[in-house]
Amino acid sequence: MTDTPNERDTSSDKSPIDPKLLEILVCPLTKGPLSYDRENFELISKKANLAYPIRNGIPIMLVDEARKLDSK
Repeated sequence: MTDTPNERDTSSDKSPIDPKLLEILVCPLTKGPLSYDRENFELISKKANLAYPIRNGIPIMLVDEARKLDSK
Protein backbone atom coordinates (compact mmCIF):
# COMPACT_ATOMS: atom_id res chain seq x y z
CA MET A 1 0.00 0.00 0.00
CA THR A 2 1.15 3.50 -0.73
CA ASP A 3 -1.14 5.43 1.64
CA THR A 4 0.81 7.39 4.20
CA PRO A 5 -0.33 9.87 6.85
CA ASN A 6 1.62 12.65 5.12
CA GLU A 7 0.18 11.94 1.69
CA ARG A 8 -2.06 15.02 1.75
CA ASP A 9 -0.70 18.29 0.44
CA THR A 10 -0.14 20.78 3.26
CA SER A 11 -1.39 23.60 1.04
CA SER A 12 -4.93 22.20 1.11
CA ASP A 13 -6.31 25.67 1.89
CA LYS A 14 -5.59 26.50 -1.74
CA SER A 15 -7.56 23.56 -3.13
CA PRO A 16 -11.08 24.25 -4.27
CA ILE A 17 -13.82 23.11 -1.94
CA ASP A 18 -15.69 20.00 -3.01
CA PRO A 19 -18.81 21.18 -4.89
CA LYS A 20 -20.86 18.40 -3.27
CA LEU A 21 -19.89 19.68 0.17
CA LEU A 22 -20.79 23.23 -0.83
CA GLU A 23 -24.23 21.99 -1.91
CA ILE A 24 -25.04 20.66 1.58
CA LEU A 25 -23.41 23.32 3.75
CA VAL A 26 -25.56 26.24 4.89
CA CYS A 27 -24.93 29.29 7.03
CA PRO A 28 -25.43 28.22 10.65
CA LEU A 29 -27.03 31.59 11.42
CA THR A 30 -29.50 32.03 8.54
CA LYS A 31 -29.63 28.47 7.15
CA GLY A 32 -29.13 30.14 3.77
CA PRO A 33 -26.78 29.11 0.93
CA LEU A 34 -23.05 29.80 0.88
CA SER A 35 -20.73 30.74 -1.96
CA TYR A 36 -17.03 29.96 -2.20
CA ASP A 37 -14.57 32.87 -2.30
CA ARG A 38 -11.49 31.39 -3.99
CA GLU A 39 -9.29 34.43 -3.31
CA ASN A 40 -9.79 34.49 0.45
CA PHE A 41 -10.53 30.77 1.04
CA GLU A 42 -13.84 31.56 2.72
CA LEU A 43 -17.47 30.55 2.47
CA ILE A 44 -19.68 33.61 2.10
CA SER A 45 -23.17 34.02 3.54
CA LYS A 46 -24.72 37.00 1.78
CA LYS A 47 -27.80 36.89 4.05
CA ALA A 48 -25.73 37.05 7.26
CA ASN A 49 -23.03 39.27 5.72
CA LEU A 50 -20.41 36.85 7.10
CA ALA A 51 -17.39 35.00 5.70
CA TYR A 52 -16.57 31.63 7.25
CA PRO A 53 -12.87 30.67 7.03
CA ILE A 54 -11.54 27.47 5.50
CA ARG A 55 -8.54 26.17 7.45
CA ASN A 56 -6.52 23.15 6.31
CA GLY A 57 -9.30 22.37 3.85
CA ILE A 58 -11.98 22.35 6.57
CA PRO A 59 -14.77 24.95 6.61
CA ILE A 60 -15.05 26.49 10.09
CA MET A 61 -18.80 26.95 10.42
CA LEU A 62 -18.82 28.85 13.70
CA VAL A 63 -20.40 32.30 13.83
CA ASP A 64 -17.77 33.37 16.38
CA GLU A 65 -15.01 32.51 13.88
CA ALA A 66 -16.67 34.24 10.92
CA ARG A 67 -15.49 37.57 9.57
CA LYS A 68 -18.03 40.37 9.17
CA LEU A 69 -18.17 41.53 5.55
CA ASP A 70 -17.95 45.20 4.63
CA SER A 71 -21.33 46.77 3.92
CA LYS A 72 -21.65 48.09 0.39
